[in-house]
Amino acid sequence: MGAGTPRPGVPVRGSSSGRPVMAALDLLGRRWTLLILWELSQAPGGFRELQRRCGRMSSSVLSTRLGELADVRLVALREDGYHLTRLGEDLVESLQPLFVWSRRWAAESDAGPAPGAPRRDA
Repeated sequence: MGAGTPRPGVPVRGSSSGRPVMAALDLLGRRWTLLILWELSQAPGGFRELQRRCGRMSSSVLSTRLGELADVRLVALREDGYHLTRLGEDLVESLQPLFVWSRRWAAESDAGPAPGAPRRDA
């Protein structure tokens, strides 16, 4: 595994416990990681295709992130490009409740401040 790749059982940024959830949050919190997972959940792709689909990402960052995701068995390179592994598919599926919640949060945020919330102009 890559030297800096978060993995269960090993302390990560913000936690010395080595708990799997902390390693997962460290990995997912890295810049561009969620976008790469999202793009691969839509369709597999080669390196250049993924770089195009991910917009402003540099080739060095994409290479690093793909290496990390491959190290932890979320992504695999096959003849036709990068794919999510079954573990990667499970991860994306597990994020769906957060996606649903975020839409509700956005809708409620558009409705204005919550009842009893302090006024910003106060």
